[in-house]
Amino acid sequence: MNHFIRIAALSALVSATFILPAHAQVTVKDPWVRATVPQQKATGAFMQLTSAQDARLVEVKSPVAGVVEIHEMTMDKDVMKMRALPKGLELPAGKGVELKPGGYHVMLMDLKQQMKEGDTVPVTLVVEGKDKKLTTIEVKAPVKPLATASKAPAEHKH
Repeated sequence: MNHFIRIAALSALVSATFILPAHAQVTVKDPWVRATVPQQKATGAFMQLTSAQDARLVEVKSPVAGVVEIHEMTMDKDVMKMRALPKGLELPAGKGVELKPGGYHVMLMDLKQQMKEGDTVPVTLVVEGKDKKLTTIEVKAPVKPLATASKAPAEHKH
């Protein structure tokens, strides 16, 4: 009898697992923010994002900036173009999406203070899953010095 109870409980647990809504599970790796000089009003935040399921990064917030936008930088005939992505950034299931200088990145604008090496910047990522449910991810991004920001882990090629 005890064996049947265990099987029934396990069966109910497995069934409940399939009924629960699927939330996008996103991992964040190597977040960092580029340091600024005094009076500079904008900088970039960079990181690697990997989602277990198809999702979209739809918003980013930070208390250090008046405006935060998801951007893309591209080259068009030797001209560098940067544009906001108002619909967000696709996070395909299982594929890493790198936010790095010269590509996708987060722009922190209307900065409220200088970003100094050694500071930590709180950043909130808002991710929308296929089920349209929103998930927030709190990130603490260290500020990298201007001279070495280009050598941050997000840019290393192996």
